[in-house]
Amino acid sequence: MELLRKPILTEKASGLTEKSNRFTFKVDHKANKLQIKQVIEKMYGVSVLAVNTMVVDGKVKSRNTKAGLVTGRSPKYKKAIVTLKDGETIDYYANV
Repeated sequence: MELLRKPILTEKASGLTEKSNRFTFKVDHKANKLQIKQVIEKMYGVSVLAVNTMVVDGKVKSRNTKAGLVTGRSPKYKKAIVTLKDGETIDYYANV
């Protein structure tokens, strides 16, 4: 099971990284905080202080077509916000 899906690189996530040394990832729905902590420490060689998780609901999307209004949802996902020890950082592109 691949626990970490991908990092989340939005303005809000970048602000968290700059201000409070927190990094955001999309993770597997079945992953718990201990598993996420172990994977991050192993992959990036950093020490994790805390892991916060949340399930983000998908947004409602709609568009007009010839058949009329079509509505649907984008998929929901689990997000993990990882707090690192002061002075440590994660380089997303180092493990490519």
